[in-house]
Amino acid sequence: MKTTATVLREMGQPAPFADSRPLERIALDLEGPGEDELLIRIRAAGLCHSDLSVITGQRPRVMPMALGHEAAGEVVAVGAGDHGFVEGDHVVLAFVPACGQCRFCESERPALCEPGGAANVEGTLLGGKIRLFEEGGTEVHHHLGVSALADHAVVSAHSAVKVPDDLPFDIAALFGCAVLTGAGAVLNTGASALPAESIAVFGLGGVGLAALLAARSQNPKTLVAVDTVESKLELARELGADLVVAAGPDAVEEIRESTGGGVDLAVETVGNENVLAEAYAATGRGGTTVTAGLPHPSRKLEIPAISLVAEERSLKGSYLGSCVPRRDIPEFIRMYRNGEMPVEKLLSHRITPDEINEGFDRLARGEAVRQIVIFD
Repeated sequence: MKTTATVLREMGQPAPFADSRPLERIALDLEGPGEDELLIRIRAAGLCHSDLSVITGQRPRVMPMALGHEAAGEVVAVGAGDHGFVEGDHVVLAFVPACGQCRFCESERPALCEPGGAANVEGTLLGGKIRLFEEGGTEVHHHLGVSALADHAVVSAHSAVKVPDDLPFDIAALFGCAVLTGAGAVLNTGASALPAESIAVFGLGGVGLAALLAARSQNPKTLVAVDTVESKLELARELGADLVVAAGPDAVEEIRESTGGGVDLAVETVGNENVLAEAYAATGRGGTTVTAGLPHPSRKLEIPAISLVAEERSLKGSYLGSCVPRRDIPEFIRMYRNGEMPVEKLLSHRITPDEINEGFDRLARGEAVRQIVIFD
């Protein structure tokens, strides 16, 4: 069959993307689902910094690649296998396909799935296959096993999580990355620091604000939000931040003074080693810093090494929010429906597929939280 996908042929094209047009909407041949695979009609997909970092070359990937990794849709065909999905199921797609058999999957750490990670680097589905082709047979690689900025996609069944049919697709898509990554960074990776008297979130994009919502659900005495963009600080205040701090040279000292020596838990979502160092510096004795950001692979972090021992401080990485998607996505949806995490507040723009290049400009300028592309 044919699908219209959003294809990147070359990383590092200059902004504004509305002019350079790095992303092309083109018709591709899409092979049907093989064993343990699903054909999904994509109904809504988010624009995320993880996509943007591929466009800019900060997160190098094999080219050409059909982008998009945060999405919700409907199963329209199923491959063979005992995967538990049927036509008509509504699903959210997760960006690490977990094999269920490697040592990390068996220890409930599917974000570190070895076959899933290898497939994502190689731009294939979990089984090693590519299902997207240009006219003439040229392969187009899959972005994180999803390639969701398309009207249809074939994915591994291990990338999909069933969700309630009455959950709107534009809201459901948020759970595939922003909520999974941000809320998971607090509730899973940062769990050893909970309950925390004080929590700070550095970076208020979709992931950061999802982390803020999860932190608010834990009722800390002081919840701090840090960013460079005033409108995002204002939104953080509306979402329950007790203290909003403009990022800059005085931010760390302001946080430490306001919290009596530093926060118990700091979460960094920017993907910048300098911001990560500031988040670490903003924690107090016994504090925990969690990073969910993805800096360029060449960047290095410098922190006072002695503080890890003398002050019993911790630094943890969080990928996929340290989540088990089939366990945590339903739980996060429950929290949303109970009013504990109003994730609809993250949805700043609804756009059409033809506006994707302009949408990434908006994201790069810090003018959006989560933009959702609606596929009719």
